[in-house]
Amino acid sequence: MTQTNPIDEVETQPLACPKCSAGMEKVPVAGESVDRCDRCKGLFFSAESHEHLLETAGAEAIDTGAKFTEPRDQVVRIKCPSCHAQMIRMVDRHQPHIWYESCPVCFGIYMDAGEFREQKQRPIVSVIRDMFHHQERP
Repeated sequence: MTQTNPIDEVETQPLACPKCSAGMEKVPVAGESVDRCDRCKGLFFSAESHEHLLETAGAEAIDTGAKFTEPRDQVVRIKCPSCHAQMIRMVDRHQPHIWYESCPVCFGIYMDAGEFREQKQRPIVSVIRDMFHHQERP
């Protein structure tokens, strides 16, 4: 009788969405794998896959849900679906209206439906402003 390694079992089990507790499916895109909630369509990325997909044309297609809006005065505390550490609320420095959660342990990133798609559509004004801002530094 062969024993199964509990670590192998954990890695193959689908993650649970940190916002609505539904199951998350693995979605392949551009050589990466992202977990997407079956119900609310939130996305969970490894830090590396998030950075890579921000630079990959067409990757926003994985963000299939309608934009989720939550009250800004309400802090939603969620646990990382991968390592279960308390996630930290982050704000996109280029688009401060985009809030997402980041894990301080495994560096995973959770974005509500619509946030990744919106983050990829960074306004050209922000890009130009950043170019001039970097040139001003000595």
